[in-house]
Amino acid sequence: MTDETLKEGDPLIAPSTTDHPLYDSVVEACKTVYDPEIPVNIFDLGLIYTIAIDDDGTARIVMTLTAPGCPVAGEMPGWVADAVSAIPGVKQVDVEMTFQPQWGMDMMSDEARLELGFI
Repeated sequence: MTDETLKEGDPLIAPSTTDHPLYDSVVEACKTVYDPEIPVNIFDLGLIYTIAIDDDGTARIVMTLTAPGCPVAGEMPGWVADAVSAIPGVKQVDVEMTFQPQWGMDMMSDEARLELGFI
């Protein structure tokens, strides 16, 4: 979801396809990718906004970074695509970057907060 496609009242984060049989595998694949500056996987860090999986096996992932100037901004979407494309049944992976909404520490899972010493 890009800024251009948003209309007033639209949610900033689209819902994920949590009932798709591949959803849990895609989440686990995302959990193998780490932000090199923070010792927490990108899913628990809250960088994955949406995982949408079509019936044809196309996984569309909308993600963000901790900061727009992140040094691995050009590489991290490829890491996610590589991890998810290795899942049997996934035919294609499209990773879209967004900064709407901007990432915040409140997006981290409890596991991430615990690991980083915030709780």
